[in-house]
Amino acid sequence: MKTIDELIQDGVTGKRVFVRADLNVPLDGTTITDDGRIRAVAPTIAKLAEAGAKVIVASHLGRPKGAPDPQFSLAPAAVRLGEILGKNVSFATDTVGDSAKATVAALGDGEVTLLENLRFNAGETSKDDAERGAFADALASLADLYVGDGFGAVHRKHASVYDLPSRLPQAAGDLIATEVGVLKKLTDDVQRPYVVVLGGAKVSDKLGVIDNLLEKADRILIGGGMSYTFLKAKGHEVGISLLQEDQIPVCLEYLARAEKRGVEFVLPVDVLVSADFPDLKTKAPANPELVASDAIPADKEGLDIGPKTRELYASKLADAGTVFWNGPMGVFEHPDYANGTRAVAQALLDSPGFTVVGGGDSAAAVRILGFDENAFGHISTGGGASLEYLEGKTLPGLAALED
Repeated sequence: MKTIDELIQDGVTGKRVFVRADLNVPLDGTTITDDGRIRAVAPTIAKLAEAGAKVIVASHLGRPKGAPDPQFSLAPAAVRLGEILGKNVSFATDTVGDSAKATVAALGDGEVTLLENLRFNAGETSKDDAERGAFADALASLADLYVGDGFGAVHRKHASVYDLPSRLPQAAGDLIATEVGVLKKLTDDVQRPYVVVLGGAKVSDKLGVIDNLLEKADRILIGGGMSYTFLKAKGHEVGISLLQEDQIPVCLEYLARAEKRGVEFVLPVDVLVSADFPDLKTKAPANPELVASDAIPADKEGLDIGPKTRELYASKLADAGTVFWNGPMGVFEHPDYANGTRAVAQALLDSPGFTVVGGGDSAAAVRILGFDENAFGHISTGGGASLEYLEGKTLPGLAALED
């Protein structure tokens, strides 16, 4: 992949540089609740602007249905990006229409604009190559050069990620270069013991990565909603906890493979349960009950790992040479069920090894729970992209930058 520094060396002054970023930030109305992804790509944008480029930033946000939807507007991201850069960021109210054309035409050297949500145009996510290509052509007409730096979207075969790079001279931004370098440390240059911590709601979301990492990891620790399908596979009652019955055979297969290969596959030994899911808006006090993981009452739901599991997982991370963590251990958004996720984050900080927080809810939890982001080896901006890379899949957005 050509680097952004090589692109700048070739000359970007006065040129229109299209930066595909990932500004898919969580919003509460129009308030950004976690600006981590904006801060992550800001250095690339600043570097191009300082080199005299006319910077056109584009991103998706949420999952609109191929048409404008005010709740998914990127307008708040334009304001926050401007605050981080310390300069005005103009905003186009469409993607390739009159506003985009006029806003780009008005850019001076070193100035930055942000286009409206790419997914307001059906061509961005279309499975039809011609429709997607037509949108890529329209985007290409706005720019002279392309920089791919939206790591959180590189696993998508979308117009701005996959088709557009082939239409313009292109390079990888600093964020993508960093993310790929980190992932290579998790696949090609692993320091052992290699410990993987997986959580989150659905075991089906993690099957591919478990399948691949069973060949690479020394220990796999499971928490969150996905753990209950594994516990059920072992014959335990899981009450009304999250459960994917259809994945039980696969869970049994993975448990058997782990035992055969000598990979430690560690499940919770105790959990916090309740008959009522907590109110995440008011965060009203809940009534958690601590039970052994093989003694969950039939009318209760598991919502976090318990203290013995926290201690167990911390001990399994204490001597790690490499750690990859993706997915919270429980409903961390509520203080009564945040201690499992907090304990794992602290165990990563205490670990002597190279620690990677694999994006998504894990990255959000680190920030929400007040941890110093810089204390971790790396916090990824792309949960799904990281997982697919670790599954061994070819990521369309990275392949496009390598062409």
